[in-house]
Amino acid sequence: MKNKAHYFKALIENKGRINEIDLGEKIGLDEEETRKIIVVLLSENKIKHEGNGVCNYSLMKTVRKSKTGIQPMG
Repeated sequence: MKNKAHYFKALIENKGRINEIDLGEKIGLDEEETRKIIVVLLSENKIKHEGNGVCNYSLMKTVRKSKTGIQPMG
């Protein structure tokens, strides 16, 4: 899903300044496609529903594995 990767990158760069639907429209997606991408990103635990400025979604903290166990990054 090429648009998913493009939207996710835009969401990262957005940092909550534009709401999620307007952000999708800004990169050429219609509202329905934007909502489908949001559902997929939620199911993949890449984003979570949480007020983040104007946008209702924020990035999940990434987790990395280490020799001593799993540690959150950030």
